Amino acid sequence: MSRSPGPAGATATLDATPEAAVAAQVRSTLEAVFEAVAETRADTTALLARVAAQGRRPATADLAALRPGLHLRLTRRELVSGAGFVAAPGLLGDVPAWLEWWQQSSDGGVRPLLLDLDPAHSAYSDYTHWDWFALPRDTGQRAVAGPYVDYLCSDEYSLTLSVPVHMEGRFVGVAAADVYLRHFEGTVVPLLQRLPGAAYLVNARGRVAASADPGHLAGSLTRGPDFASVLSAARSMRFEEMRLVPCDGVPLVLVTPAV
Repeated sequence: MSRSPGPAGATATLDATPEAAVAAQVRSTLEAVFEAVAETRADTTALLARVAAQGRRPATADLAALRPGLHLRLTRRELVSGAGFVAAPGLLGDVPAWLEWWQQSSDGGVRPLLLDLDPAHSAYSDYTHWDWFALPRDTGQRAVAGPYVDYLCSDEYSLTLSVPVHMEGRFVGVAAADVYLRHFEGTVVPLLQRLPGAAYLVNARGRVAASADPGHLAGSLTRGPDFASVLSAARSMRFEEMRLVPCDGVPLVLVTPAV
């Protein structure tokens, strides 16, 4: 095992361990969802480029061209329960804000998300403060937000995976996909239970995304380590009594007891 400097208070290690193997499997699970998100981003940037070539601003009617691809991702991609493009305020010419968002319905079909996006109304749904929008906007990186109760879409406990969308260097919104927490836990908790110590996964803000540790329940916060720095360093680290293993490209950190 070799060691290298890491963020303050942490020691980085390079090794092949059971923890690293589980982190790689978690990465593989979520990378399939991020692939769907990347497809939405590609469709969106191509659409916006076509509209710009016509010398006009995009409108909500233009975003309807994204729907065939979104419907396919919802019906053919495992774990994906909702998908779409969320426009930055001011991008569209006919409305102040917009979500071109579709989700699975109980009968196996798909349905649109309909929200009040008029800032003049009391029911206005301001999405710009949510982590799934703010993190990609502010960092330029992919994000895993939650778990949280998704009051905007499904009222389900969910994770949202998102990436920024840029046009000519300007942030224009995010492409994203929802994953119900119960589906994510069903896939990754058995992996966590294989490890010798109580293990859990956290996002860049330290929020627990899935857990096999009764002391760290999904949705709770883990304080102390700088998880964003662990993800940036892309190396396993030890912080006090915790071992921190980044999931190699997916913004989650596996946390286990240090031994």
